[in-house]
Amino acid sequence: MRSVEVNLEDETVWVDSGSTIGELYHGIAERSKVHGFPAGVCHSVGVGGHFSGGGYGNMMRKFGLSVDHVLDAVIVDAEGRVLDRKKMGEDLFWAIRGGGGASFGVIVSWKIKLVSVPEVVTVFRVQKTLEQGATDIVHRWQYVADNIHAGLFIRVVLSSVKRKGQKTIRAKFNALFLGNAQELLRVMSDSFPELGLVGEDCIEMSWIDSVLFWDNFPVGTSIDVLLQRHDTAEKFLKKKSDYVQQPISKSGLEGLWNKMMELEKPVLALNPYGGRMGEISETEIPFPHRAGNLYKIQYSVNWKEEGEDVANRYLDLIRRLYDYMTPYVSKSPRSSYLNYRDVDIGVNGPGNATYAEARVWGEKYFKRNFDRLVEVKTRVDPSNFFRYEQSIPSLAAFSLGIMSE
Repeated sequence: MRSVEVNLEDETVWVDSGSTIGELYHGIAERSKVHGFPAGVCHSVGVGGHFSGGGYGNMMRKFGLSVDHVLDAVIVDAEGRVLDRKKMGEDLFWAIRGGGGASFGVIVSWKIKLVSVPEVVTVFRVQKTLEQGATDIVHRWQYVADNIHAGLFIRVVLSSVKRKGQKTIRAKFNALFLGNAQELLRVMSDSFPELGLVGEDCIEMSWIDSVLFWDNFPVGTSIDVLLQRHDTAEKFLKKKSDYVQQPISKSGLEGLWNKMMELEKPVLALNPYGGRMGEISETEIPFPHRAGNLYKIQYSVNWKEEGEDVANRYLDLIRRLYDYMTPYVSKSPRSSYLNYRDVDIGVNGPGNATYAEARVWGEKYFKRNFDRLVEVKTRVDPSNFFRYEQSIPSLAAFSLGIMSE
């Protein structure tokens, strides 16, 4: 289930769910230098889960999510039938594009629409510490990143580090611009001069080489590395997410810095919204996080040590940071991104949460789209055959007394 069939005549690809994003990108690059796809930056992520949960990447401000470009799919339903878009109907097709495919069936393959990319794109990676004015720059970034040129995506990665024995915060500004360096410098000079970007910071390359750059491979690495399906270092990790709808004040950022230096381990990645993300209705697909969001926060903690006690210690760190951020993020609901499945949210079990219990996390992931997802689930899988800790519940399963054991 790893086929990648590129058709440049109609600019589409049939890609199997077992493929990785890297295999998809590699297949596109083998056929064209002026086509790409707006999916994630980690090459070893699987296509099936990435698409069915939304799937964002560094071209989302220009093109939206990966799942915004899905044209068709093949799914095996609870009755064992193999269905394409026409046979499954528009309601189920709507549900699997951002509602989590595992609740509804086994999605075998996806048909996606390619996007056009320039032959030359530009990337940069600029680091600033608190001593180099990171607070002012990050504060300004909040007002700029969602309004700047739609072809420019500037992610900020925040971490606690030590310099000369003293703790500080490091802000990495990682960017992809769908254009050349000269144009990028003009955009930055007009909109975000505070970062101090200069020509020496900019690297021009092809779109596929920018994929490698964003995945932290050295410049000049062969694109064949994208065919490696697993990261070399096995590790444990936990991710959580938030959406920010109002800029955090400088004093708020300074409080965050202090908390991060206290906890040390968790890392924050700030992903800007705006552009195409603000133009698509939040009900177009189940993924609802569109207009009104300045940026998404990804909280992340990684560790290599074995043992439940060790894991609990690291999990406690990221949960404390997440709790600290409560005043600064979206409310009613405090929204979350489905593809960072977070079993800290709400009541969880082996697919047997009640409708009321499921709403706790369901509205965080899907907002008002949750009710429609439940309706689709009840119709296409009434016995709740497809289930997991945070699967969409079937109302029919409750009324019939059919629950997981």
